[in-house]
Amino acid sequence: MIKLLKTGLFVFSFLSFISCTDEVIEPIEKNEPYALEYPSYFSKMTFNPSENPLTKNGVELGRKLFYEGRLSRNNTISCGFCHIQENAFTHHGHTVSHGVDDRIGIRNAPPIQNMAFLQRYMWDGVIHNLNEQPISPITDVNEMDSSIPEIVSKLNADAKYKKLFKAAYGDENITGDRILKALSQFMVTLISADSKYDRMKQGKENFSSEELQGMNLFQQKCSSCHSGELFTDESFRNTGMYYNTQFKDAGRYRVTLEQVDWMKFRVPSLRNVEYTAPYMHDGRFYTLEAVLNFYSDNVEDNPNLDPRLKQNGHLGIAMNTQEKQFIITFLKTLSDKNFISNPKFAE
Repeated sequence: MIKLLKTGLFVFSFLSFISCTDEVIEPIEKNEPYALEYPSYFSKMTFNPSENPLTKNGVELGRKLFYEGRLSRNNTISCGFCHIQENAFTHHGHTVSHGVDDRIGIRNAPPIQNMAFLQRYMWDGVIHNLNEQPISPITDVNEMDSSIPEIVSKLNADAKYKKLFKAAYGDENITGDRILKALSQFMVTLISADSKYDRMKQGKENFSSEELQGMNLFQQKCSSCHSGELFTDESFRNTGMYYNTQFKDAGRYRVTLEQVDWMKFRVPSLRNVEYTAPYMHDGRFYTLEAVLNFYSDNVEDNPNLDPRLKQNGHLGIAMNTQEKQFIITFLKTLSDKNFISNPKFAE
């Protein structure tokens, strides 16, 4: 495992803080730095610790804010409402996000994991800096429907939060910048790197014959997009899905307004994919079998369809039923049970 010991990076050990807002929360007296740990075969971290140094108290403040309903207009919706740990921090069972007053969003809540290594965030890649990512759900009218000044005002009225901000930043000043950076610090620590696949990579465990066959098939048929150790190349691709007239979401096109980006969505990571149903940007598929059936039989031809899905006159990816099962068997080796049950990440 790599240990980053540069100024501002820390091993994320947490105190057993009480998370209920009506309880007394005692931050540690000394705000110590730590080193973040991750496997040597992971890609380079994109998170910049010089802009936002991780600290024990900063991460703990971010964890508390992540589960804080007061970040929403009516004090009911927290980040953790849609990003549930046992589902790799996605909203299990809901096709798209649910927000204040039971409002319905337009996109499936993506899992939150290994964000310290990503270049872009959101399905359309509109955000490039993790320190700014929380602004989107906080201000979205269908999600938290709030604002940074409103949140600052609420937290300033809470003496317990003033104490936590002082422990994290040296004084009681609660600002939007500090709120966003604390949330970012917590998200940076959400590293998933202890799946069977990882243990196989590290020589600690062996794959079964079915898992090996699935990995070989995955490399042949899926890895051109789901590449690297995060299992995403972070590109934007039109994969032949129909345009959902209910949500009217054309993906990357909403950002660029260029027709070439119509229905292009960011390739998601497949780590913990076993836990993150339903799938796709609008949660249209409830099982991995349905996803693979789509790619083998139901890809629609579009002018900007990814060329990998239109080769030799064939739409989609050629896979028979047995091959699909082998691939799913391999995908389940990417499940990290310790990640979804780690008490350090819990409310």
